[in-house]
Amino acid sequence: MPVSVNRRWVLHLDLDAFFASAEQLTRPTLRGRPVLVGGLGARGVVAGASYEARVYGARSAMPMSRARRLVGPAAVVLPPRGVLYRELSALVFDTLRARIPVLETLSLDEAFAEPSELAGAEAGEVEQFCSALRDHVRERTGLVASIGAGSGKQIAKIGSGLAKPDGVLVVRPEDELVLLHGLPVRKLWGIGPVAEDRLRRLGIETIGDLAALPVTEAASILGGTVGPGLHRLANGFDDRPVAERAEAKQVSAETTFPTDIVAMSELRRAITASASAAHSRLRKDGRAARTVVLKLRKADMSVLTRSSTLAYATEDVRVLTSAAQRLALDPLEIGPVRLVGVGYAGLSAIAQDTLFPELDRTATDVAGPAVDGEGEAAVATEPATRWTAGTDVAHPEFGHGWVQGAGHGVVTVRFETRSTGPGPVRTLDEDDPYLNVADPLASLN
Repeated sequence: MPVSVNRRWVLHLDLDAFFASAEQLTRPTLRGRPVLVGGLGARGVVAGASYEARVYGARSAMPMSRARRLVGPAAVVLPPRGVLYRELSALVFDTLRARIPVLETLSLDEAFAEPSELAGAEAGEVEQFCSALRDHVRERTGLVASIGAGSGKQIAKIGSGLAKPDGVLVVRPEDELVLLHGLPVRKLWGIGPVAEDRLRRLGIETIGDLAALPVTEAASILGGTVGPGLHRLANGFDDRPVAERAEAKQVSAETTFPTDIVAMSELRRAITASASAAHSRLRKDGRAARTVVLKLRKADMSVLTRSSTLAYATEDVRVLTSAAQRLALDPLEIGPVRLVGVGYAGLSAIAQDTLFPELDRTATDVAGPAVDGEGEAAVATEPATRWTAGTDVAHPEFGHGWVQGAGHGVVTVRFETRSTGPGPVRTLDEDDPYLNVADPLASLN
């Protein structure tokens, strides 16, 4: 790839283990410990895992039950605190915008940038810029980010992934194709599991294999519109601009199946998969949805769309999936189905389901392991208490803290915030009139 003095440098910043890192930042006792953030019930899913937890094989989107088995008794499992993550995300992006006016945010923890002062710069200058940017983010927010840099979005995003954790990778123009072509084809932006399976059946395993195809063959395999675009990316051509992202009015996921769906049981499984994929995008955006949309494309190419509006906005994947399933139509009645999609609309920045916890949460949903006073994992044996593990609380004498466990008429609280360092543990009567639920944002103090 020729080097040009006018070459562009695109950066991709990705906060490391963001949800778990936010918990470790504001609850200092958790620093250096395997933290799992997500649903605490039997069907809960991991939203975020600290690097200490990843050593055991735990990762995002994994069933929480499996992650807990992998990590063992050392695991600290906490419910997500969306309001905290949104606040920290806004602080990170404000910090970046002070130095880079145009920022294309992808989610709460990812963004692209193309600093004008780096146009035509040498790789060494870009590395210095990225290192200074990471230092600035860490100083302002306490969070660690990894940054990748390259001639386009594709290479920059791959670079940040390879730089993790806590690193910078600047991919020089002359090294881009060597790096790109050696990667699995799934790493290419736009290649999902269905396309990956189709390519593998044809012996196309790496991005380099795809790049070596004639563009006409790529189009026949992946579609006349998508195929040529992916072929260009595979060959290192990526001129997509970095631009401020308009807020999406809907997030969705859909899959076209190689054989038509003809049974209701198959359709149910497909809806669950699409609902889960769409939920992952919803969660990354840090938003909740009130409207669920089901899209079915039949074998004759006609499209059926049905929607349902909930009583409140939610980010609970079970509630959203159930709503999508209620919209299903039996293929025996409507005919074979070739595409299934689930979308979420009526998006809001703050989930309102906490106003109606009785609608979709039970005591067993929120009960889970917490950290006791000796630093070992403990299980709340009496979940039927108003104090659940991870709840932010305040006490006039001890200050801000969080519930580690409750039962037998008492509640164990660790009193600490971001600035205190590991704080003391107090065991209080669960009916203590001075113990109150607190704003999670107070843990940033």
